[in-house]
Amino acid sequence: MSKGKKYTIGVDYGTQSGRAVLVDLSDGREVADHVTPYPHHVIDERLPGSGIKLEHDWALQHPGDYLEVLRRSVPAVLKESGIDPADVIGIGIDFTACTMLPVDAQGQPLSFDPELADNPHSWVKLWKHHAAQPEADKINAIAAERGEAFLPRYGGKISSEWMMAKVWQILDEAPEIYEKTDLFLEATDWVIAQMTGNIVRNSCTAGYKAIWHKQDGYPSKAYFKALDPRMEDLTDTKLRGDVIPLGTNAGGLLPEMAEMMGLTPGIAVVVGNVDAHAAVPAVGVVTPGKLVMAMGTSICHMLLGTEEKQVEGMCGVVEDGIIPGLYGYEAGQSAVGDIFEWYVEEALPAYVKEAAEKEGLNVHQWLEREAAAYQPGQTGLLALDWWNGNRSVLVDTDLTGLIVGMTLLTKPQEIYRALLESTAFGTRKIVDAFDQNGVRVDALYACGGLPQKNRLLMQIYADVTNREIFVADSKQTPALGAAMFAAVAAGEVAGGYDSILDAAGKMARVKEETFKPVPAHVEVYEKLYQEYSQLHDYFGRGENDVMKRLKRIKQAAE
Repeated sequence: MSKGKKYTIGVDYGTQSGRAVLVDLSDGREVADHVTPYPHHVIDERLPGSGIKLEHDWALQHPGDYLEVLRRSVPAVLKESGIDPADVIGIGIDFTACTMLPVDAQGQPLSFDPELADNPHSWVKLWKHHAAQPEADKINAIAAERGEAFLPRYGGKISSEWMMAKVWQILDEAPEIYEKTDLFLEATDWVIAQMTGNIVRNSCTAGYKAIWHKQDGYPSKAYFKALDPRMEDLTDTKLRGDVIPLGTNAGGLLPEMAEMMGLTPGIAVVVGNVDAHAAVPAVGVVTPGKLVMAMGTSICHMLLGTEEKQVEGMCGVVEDGIIPGLYGYEAGQSAVGDIFEWYVEEALPAYVKEAAEKEGLNVHQWLEREAAAYQPGQTGLLALDWWNGNRSVLVDTDLTGLIVGMTLLTKPQEIYRALLESTAFGTRKIVDAFDQNGVRVDALYACGGLPQKNRLLMQIYADVTNREIFVADSKQTPALGAAMFAAVAAGEVAGGYDSILDAAGKMARVKEETFKPVPAHVEVYEKLYQEYSQLHDYFGRGENDVMKRLKRIKQAAE
């Protein structure tokens, strides 16, 4: 490494905000961080400006909010740290995915065009936009009929959250927007293009979210023609572009962007990444057997392997998708922190909020303390964690939540504990699926907001999975990972690193304290998990489709 301290900046784009972190490359220390809430938040009811009402299961964002994060948060971390901006040698970003948008021939979002802004399909479709489920169903059915080789790599189902379903929904419902689209881009690739002037696609989102394979490329034209003749040439036209490996320098920072952020023009801008995937090397995981959970509004489960295996309900297995030289597996839960937030915001008695305020606690702290007084099984409750559908292993966004066992004596803290437990059972389903298909899981690593805030939750996860849990020693683990990849893009000559393995060896950190399973708890949770599994299969595998029927009745009534 060259003389003098060098730094990179990692920018983590989440569901509700973006955050920048300035990182010391010598040891991974987070020197400064700053969060910018998205001015337009998640757009899931009405379009900004026009007020046009969105239909069910829509979730959009404003692309200008992403630039606002760079405009506000990057200068803020430079100011807070007091370092010389000339010592920042690179910048990297990570993003929710699949979060995609249509752009014109100049690379500008169609939603920026006043003539198109009233059409919801011109906007960014956020990862949790689920309105493309009909298209996803057809994608899967036709792939199964044709015996497409790609389908088993994605656990047997392509999600409505991913690129192809969202593209096809636009073609189905707004063909004029489809025609005006020059490229469909992941938001992470669009932001990189704004910083560099170069439009490239990162191998992570292409592999996990757009059915791209390192050896085989995209599915055949014949398959897309079978879906819809208008999509036969999709991958050669609106999905065209080089797919670039993680850690690659996407180009130098443009002068106008450098001026906006207070950085040096020409510094390395690393190709985009996915939030959970960037977090893996940031907790030091660069070998198989360690499942990394990026825990926030949802959970992404990341695992490394030496072979390409088929696992039910996984979101994908991608060669070099997380760490070069290994296969990266992804699975996930569509709602975790979102479930706890729903309960507090929408279903909690006022007296709980009053009690918490009186004691100087936030509501989650109060509920965690009270819920921790119960032993496993003592609440008599069991819940299914499908408040936002099921991502793995069922891959079905039409499933909904369930709580069993409530009585007139049920307390709020008991419900809260049951919701915590339900998400742990959902993770156990994923762990078991990997284990049973030859992809071992020896230990869990947790990062994100939830492990920092809720000790009870982490102990429940350890007990339910019967595995030790290591917790990231970082407030902003995905951003740290993005900064590490930026150091790789800059290279050792500039003061960075020549590989992500080298960067992880110096910059990754986990806390000394771990969460170990308690044998007595493991025994009880095994019984509860068996009950969870019966409910899971009964409602999730077609024996009783009441959840879907209720959805249809609801939609017909509105």
